[in-house]
Amino acid sequence: MTNKQVEAMVRRRWGVLAILCTSLLLVSIDATVLHMAIPAIADELKPNYTEQLWIIDIYSLLAAPLLLAFGTLGDHFGRRRVLVLGYVVFGLASLAAALSTTVPMLIASRAALGVGGAMIMPATLSILRQAFPDRAERRMAIGVWSGVAGSGAVVGPLLGGFLVQNFSWHAAFLINVPVMLVALPLTFWLIPESSNPPGGRWDITSAALSALGVVGIAFAIKQTGHGGLMSVLGPLAGLAGVLLLVAFVRRQRRLEHPLLDVALFTRAPFSVAVGSVLLVMLSLVGLGLFFAQYLQLVLVLEPLDAALRLLWVTGAAVIGSLVAGPLLQRFNNRLLTVAGFAVTGLSLVPAVLWLDTTDNNALLAPVLAGVGFGISIALTAASDALLAAAPAEQAGAASATEETAYELGAGLGIAILGSIMAVVYSANFPVLPDVPPEVLENARRGLTDAAASVGGLPAPLTEQVLTAAREAFVLGLHVTLIVSVCVFAVASFAAARLLPKTGPGQHDHH
Repeated sequence: MTNKQVEAMVRRRWGVLAILCTSLLLVSIDATVLHMAIPAIADELKPNYTEQLWIIDIYSLLAAPLLLAFGTLGDHFGRRRVLVLGYVVFGLASLAAALSTTVPMLIASRAALGVGGAMIMPATLSILRQAFPDRAERRMAIGVWSGVAGSGAVVGPLLGGFLVQNFSWHAAFLINVPVMLVALPLTFWLIPESSNPPGGRWDITSAALSALGVVGIAFAIKQTGHGGLMSVLGPLAGLAGVLLLVAFVRRQRRLEHPLLDVALFTRAPFSVAVGSVLLVMLSLVGLGLFFAQYLQLVLVLEPLDAALRLLWVTGAAVIGSLVAGPLLQRFNNRLLTVAGFAVTGLSLVPAVLWLDTTDNNALLAPVLAGVGFGISIALTAASDALLAAAPAEQAGAASATEETAYELGAGLGIAILGSIMAVVYSANFPVLPDVPPEVLENARRGLTDAAASVGGLPAPLTEQVLTAAREAFVLGLHVTLIVSVCVFAVASFAAARLLPKTGPGQHDHH
């Protein structure tokens, strides 16, 4: 990229930010867009419970292993090239998902969407770094980027609810196609090709080791709580994944030009930022799914009405992302990261104490708004610290590492919090003597199963099963909320102890 091209991109930097954030929004939305659409998909394609989880999870759990490979590929061969290829793959996969007529076809299309998303995500953050050379403006841009990345997980159910209610679940995928068609020419116009080859060849062995290692860990996460053969395969895959990542780290230390400079993890801002993102997404995505189910199946709201309640998170996240930049000018990263985690954790406490099966928007609105605002502040501070800690030639690798934490956190959230929810729900589902045993067995599996299993029952028994299911679900939600509060408390403590106490701008070495 010539100096003239750099100057042109810097002049158009806000347009560059708009196109990057629009594509990032679609990628992050697709992680959760099906939360409101799964009941409609279940009616049409008849997937079983495990297939439903694969339809939701395959996207994040395939994107995660490929982020580092595509992030570093952009550093070597051109970030715009990888971004544009990502648009093409994402658009075609969206079309295939919308036209899916079988469960395997939909799962395969979602997997291809994950590949496209893995091409797009790291490129957005590393291009943003080049478009905003000024640290103050870059913080503002990162604030917007973080707000989009974090709130996309919550916009997903909102968009999914609107499209399912007014059109069909197919529309949740079709909406991506025109956006990608518009993004392609705008990207060629606004963003020049850029790369910072760190020297040496792009090491395909390192890329394979990192991808397969993360796949092993992701698969182990995915199989948490499953019985039978999978309960054996999961831990074995996780162990294999850890061994492959150990081999990856050892190889990086030997190479003169590593794919990822593992010494970055010795810098506290970098390692704490990556850990922070993992913890935030773990709680956010898991709770996002449960709140979507709570609003639809416990409070019995229409998909769009339920999704509109979640706007509190999105609106607060947008406000948080706009004020985070100016706040970082006045206060250090450590203070804002700790404050963001603390606000998020404390916002969940009223829900732990008072949330029940009755509709109480006066309680839920401030809870969701506090979560959106706190997470947005914490993610912006963490991303700023991470980019400042990494040299320019490692921008793609650093961005990809953060986004791997995003995607793994999303997968972990659904797997870990989902398993906790399932255990508490089934343990607290009462014995109902008048209900047929097969209905009772199905109802014990989960709230969606309970709603689906009461079809042929008389009205009094139907109400009995659904009331028991809703009360057991709320108990499970309370436990997952308590776990999330503890996660944010640990994250606050870790950030306070491990992040250096640097003043605004002091740790930018570039």
